[in-house]
Amino acid sequence: IGKLDALLSMAKVAEEESFSLPIISEKKELKIVEGWHPVLSKLLPLPFTPNDCFLDGSTKQIMIITGPNMGGKSTYLRQVGLICLLAQIGSFVPAKEAEIPIFDHIFTRVGSADFLHRGESTFMVEMIEMARILRGATENSLILLDEVGRGTSTFDGLSIAWATVEYLHNKNLGFVLFATHDHELTNLEKELERVVNKSFAVKEYKDKIIFLHKLIDGGADRSYGIEVARLAGLPEAAIERAKEILAILEKADLL
Repeated sequence: IGKLDALLSMAKVAEEESFSLPIISEKKELKIVEGWHPVLSKLLPLPFTPNDCFLDGSTKQIMIITGPNMGGKSTYLRQVGLICLLAQIGSFVPAKEAEIPIFDHIFTRVGSADFLHRGESTFMVEMIEMARILRGATENSLILLDEVGRGTSTFDGLSIAWATVEYLHNKNLGFVLFATHDHELTNLEKELERVVNKSFAVKEYKDKIIFLHKLIDGGADRSYGIEVARLAGLPEAAIERAKEILAILEKADLL
């Protein structure tokens, strides 16, 4: 009865939400056309913007994803993971079409948490998670990384993130989605043959930004953190001072 209930629930959702039947492929290729997040699409007041995903083991193994805060990076990682998980448990998936290989693991490094009672800071927890991923991943794994190295100093964190991408590439470990604000990582597309850059589009209008939530080719060179701070309600004096300091740092080439 429990199995029938689960199957009926998946069938009901698939019909009501126009999910599609995924192809479970023997090829080393992940292809999602117009995929969406099955939960957020129901909760958000605005229409959800679908996005594609294509990765393979020969030319596009690692996707470096940059773009603004609140632009859609974290949602994109989660929806790709959910689509792959749903396909492998026998469900239809929230996408126009999908061709998905069989993954042995879905590894994730997302969010932040600490275990202070065990003497583990947020950064230590992050590094423990990364150690498990790098030691446990295979060429048949799906790896979703939402920021790596952000809990320590700028150069320490960038170095760890850079080395992580190189390690995953050189060992050819799985299909990797790597969301980051370390824009320097976009240079890896030129150095590593299976790395591609993607970013979430944004439009600027006067002092405001408009999130388009659309994944496009190429890397971003800004994260629009100050603009997001304004949206969050930081005092205008603090916002203006932050902009002055940012201009000084950029001019001095300290970032």
